[in-house]
Amino acid sequence: MTILYDFLSASGLASATWGHGVMILIGMVMIVLAIVRRYEPLLLVPIGFGIMLGNIPMMEGDGHGVYDEGSVLYYIYFGVREGIFPPLIFLGIGAMTDFSAMLSNPRLVLLGAAAQIGIFLTLLGAMAVGFTPAESGAIAIIGGADGPTAIFLSSKLAPHLLSMIAIASYSYMALVPIIQPPIMRLFTTREERLIRMASPRTVSQREKIIFPIVAFIIAAMIAPDSVVLVGMLFFGNLLKECGVTERLANTARTSMIDIVTILLGFSVGASTQAEAFLSLESLFIFALGVVSFCIATSGGVLFAKFMNLFVKDKINPLIGAAGVSAVPMAARVAQVEAHREDPRNFLLFHAMGPNVAGVLGSAIAAGILWSVLVGV
Repeated sequence: MTILYDFLSASGLASATWGHGVMILIGMVMIVLAIVRRYEPLLLVPIGFGIMLGNIPMMEGDGHGVYDEGSVLYYIYFGVREGIFPPLIFLGIGAMTDFSAMLSNPRLVLLGAAAQIGIFLTLLGAMAVGFTPAESGAIAIIGGADGPTAIFLSSKLAPHLLSMIAIASYSYMALVPIIQPPIMRLFTTREERLIRMASPRTVSQREKIIFPIVAFIIAAMIAPDSVVLVGMLFFGNLLKECGVTERLANTARTSMIDIVTILLGFSVGASTQAEAFLSLESLFIFALGVVSFCIATSGGVLFAKFMNLFVKDKINPLIGAAGVSAVPMAARVAQVEAHREDPRNFLLFHAMGPNVAGVLGSAIAAGILWSVLVGV
């Protein structure tokens, strides 16, 4: 009986709390959403399982968690904590990205820039409710709907909020098809949603090769602290477009990004321990995150309507919502909404323009916030 008592005392059941149960349930819900509803399964399955693992109660001193120096999870989480994984993901994204849609119609870059208004307005809102400027900057970047950028910036400005910000950011990325459509329909008329955009021009291979080099220099000069994310993005894109490094580009956009995504998602999930995650602070972060995301979506749509006041070749305002960084989910949502009104209206290619511009915009915004708010 003594042996049995000692065994039960050392089991997870002996030290389990309601918080552990809630977090394990949240992890299960994420996995169900990924499998049943196909909401970003490559992200939600690792994160969901990581949340369950990170909330299995352990005896004090067991040393198996992400915060226990010497454990396997501690060393995996090092890539998140020190901001190593996000640039590697940007390298893979760059090797997958085709900037033709943006280059064929450069004015669409403005829509990607306009969507970043959600970041800066939420920065002010977070400061107003009591977060420090550095914490507010890390929270505000959630509006960019770019998980790697949110992780990278929060690891620099507010490491203690990293797990909460990461989960919020990836959750809203997965919920793009739910959050965005009502906002898009609210700020557009049926006539605007029926606008058909002209066929884009063909972008030459020379343009595709020159663009990542020139764009990197310009972006890095504007926001030097974004050089790591922007540099890896454009380096990956150059590997793809130059035509002589296909093996490297293929590795970056397949094996490498898959491995890093698994490690990042799993370790981020494992870092969300109930004691810190289930708090009023977390609720504020999630609330501010969804506000930021909604403002970003609205900003892109409204700026497209504003641009239409001055141009003859009208822009369908639906593609303005694709200015957030959720590639290619936000662009697909714009296509679905246009198709709902007119089955013969194809906006996907046009929507990819502001969508990839949003990736650049959020990375540059992160660099600006880092340079201004670090140490504040």
